[in-house]
Amino acid sequence: MAIGAAVKGAGQGGGRFLGFPLEGFGFFTSLLLTATSGFLAFFLVTAMAIFGLLIWNLGMHHSVNFANSYIYFGLPAAIVVWVVAMGVFGTLWIRAKITAK
Repeated sequence: MAIGAAVKGAGQGGGRFLGFPLEGFGFFTSLLLTATSGFLAFFLVTAMAIFGLLIWNLGMHHSVNFANSYIYFGLPAAIVVWVVAMGVFGTLWIRAKITAK
């Protein structure tokens, strides 16, 4: 019975991306997902930049400051992801508000 209900409900609504539903987000949920995606991008890009600078410093005998990874890599990546996520999740939230009426 549960499989039939899942298949029956699968054709309705907005669809999915990587298993996550693309509809029904409230305002707070949209803001939380936007902030989370930006922070995740910041920390992942910063970690990759730190390791890249570590390899650069050790392999090329340079002395680049590791704080540059935060300023020049992590922060711009987070800002870009925040802007894109605000557009995506804002559009999903507005679409949910329009279709709910």
